[in-house]
Amino acid sequence: MVEFRIDRRNGVATYLQIVQQAKQALRLGLLEPGDRLPTAREVVEATAINPNTVLKAYRELEREGLVEARRGLGTFVRRTLGSAPADSPLHAELTGWATRARKAGLERDDVTALFTAVLDEIYKGNDR
Repeated sequence: MVEFRIDRRNGVATYLQIVQQAKQALRLGLLEPGDRLPTAREVVEATAINPNTVLKAYRELEREGLVEARRGLGTFVRRTLGSAPADSPLHAELTGWATRARKAGLERDDVTALFTAVLDEIYKGNDR
């Protein structure tokens, strides 16, 4: 089961952080069709956020067709995204690269900026 982490300092709305983390888990194969998301109560207990925030995030995921709410049972994954499983060789390579970047003294934001710049260069003019 996925565990959501909320960063109150990053400026991204809390519900969007949940949506983004759920999508990341779907892309990495950590969540698969049929898996149940944590209940709103479980997320609230783990993160100390408002239950309505969790429900808003789950409604957004449902609107996008990624999950479905089943009355009295919970919210379940309907479909997955992408094909970048967490156990792929690329994951291991990226982990090594990120580790070297951290050892070289780069901060998380520096790594994000560098990686985003490279992605923009590689995928320029292509939204995929």
